Amino acid sequence: MTGALDGLTILVPESRELDLFVQLLEAEGAAAVRCPLVQIIDLDDAAEAEAWIERLIAGAFQDLIWLTGEGLRRLLPIAERNGRRAAFVEALGRSRMITRGPKPARALRELGLQPGLPAATPTSQGVLDALAGEDIRGRCIGVQLYPGEGGLLAAALRNRGAVASPVTPYRYASQAEADQVIDAIHMLAAGRIGMIAFTSSPQVERLIAVARDAALEAQLREAFTRVRIAAIGPVVEETLRRHGVTNILRPDSNFHLKPLVRAIAAAWSRR
Repeated sequence: MTGALDGLTILVPESRELDLFVQLLEAEGAAAVRCPLVQIIDLDDAAEAEAWIERLIAGAFQDLIWLTGEGLRRLLPIAERNGRRAAFVEALGRSRMITRGPKPARALRELGLQPGLPAATPTSQGVLDALAGEDIRGRCIGVQLYPGEGGLLAAALRNRGAVASPVTPYRYASQAEADQVIDAIHMLAAGRIGMIAFTSSPQVERLIAVARDAALEAQLREAFTRVRIAAIGPVVEETLRRHGVTNILRPDSNFHLKPLVRAIAAAWSRR
């Protein structure tokens, strides 16, 4: 029995759902090569996150913006360690939830909660566009960020008069397994990889940074001109285009793993 991805060797950076993603690809006949680009780990010092949780419980925020599902999932154990999980979840239910994409929406549903205002486009700009018709002057908004976002969303909200309070509840251990990343770059340069599938922007940044540090950036960029690049959604696509990558495919909508696999299969069938 043949699969839609027979003959494809695909490079898959690690993610929270790596095993599921690999299973979906291999079920269609692909050979998946795992690459440890960015590892998500807990904060060394959770004091700021703890203070943010206490402000939420005290009713400080009228709205909550969730950029990632991982952010909510990392805040839960921080609250639990202080015996505040139930109060934290209850406080979430009292605030309007603004979600950047499907992952934070799914994390909320795991707690029995629903997004109150999903962004039409899963980007920070999409969140701002969702609020474009509202007067948010003086509105207190809790903003969950991710490492590397730089507080740009919170700054944009403040420019519109909101009182934005950010929290970044996890960090990246981006130096993980650099030798394996270098091996993957050599495989790309040698033509042994037919496609790369990115599920987050930090994966893109880390791959390019390792190539630069190992004096392999020219080889990687040449490989990018030959190898199809799959992006799970527009945020990752924007990051790739910022680095000059144009050979990109992604789902038209529903930015989840299964639609990504279908987009990969459609592109592979047209090769």
